[in-house]
Amino acid sequence: MSLPISGDVLSALILFAFVASATPGPNNMMLLASGVNYGFRRSIPHMAGVTIGFAVMILLIGLGLGRVFERLPWLYGALKLVSAAYMLWLAWQIATAGPMTPDALPRDARPMTFWQAAAFQWVNPKAWTICLAAVAAYTVPTAYSASMLLISLVFALVTVPSISAWTIFGVSLRGLLADRKRVHIFNVAMALALVASLWPVLAEYWR
Repeated sequence: MSLPISGDVLSALILFAFVASATPGPNNMMLLASGVNYGFRRSIPHMAGVTIGFAVMILLIGLGLGRVFERLPWLYGALKLVSAAYMLWLAWQIATAGPMTPDALPRDARPMTFWQAAAFQWVNPKAWTICLAAVAAYTVPTAYSASMLLISLVFALVTVPSISAWTIFGVSLRGLLADRKRVHIFNVAMALALVASLWPVLAEYWR
């Protein structure tokens, strides 16, 4: 059974998916913090939500939702503003969080659930940018639906090791971040990184 895209294009797609999923962004910053806060096992639903949520998102956008935004550009602009506002709120929550050792967490503290992580993809500016770029660059007009399914599958497979590495990195920092002052510095740095990932969106509206 032949693939809907050529081998060269598939290789380029895998590389694009790896770079997109492995580079710093809202998902990876939040998983890094989750690894520090809750450890790897408790962060698995969060990682699964990111992986499957993004794969479904890119498939839905490719199969028609992107055309809605072409016809209603104001809707896409409104979504960007809502996304930016939500992520600024998340940055504030991270910056003001307390110590990240398990015994210091509030009793009601919980890692992000599968559904919360999946829904978060729809307010993640980086996710939108990656989706639209992938659809534009790697779909094949003569086998559009099949190529979209393949793109979605590639991203799902490549995302797993990428985001797992960020979570494991967070777990490795748990001992270092037992000190309250170090925790505060880490929290502020993560919050600033999250805000920095919003710069393209904020800069567009500033202009």
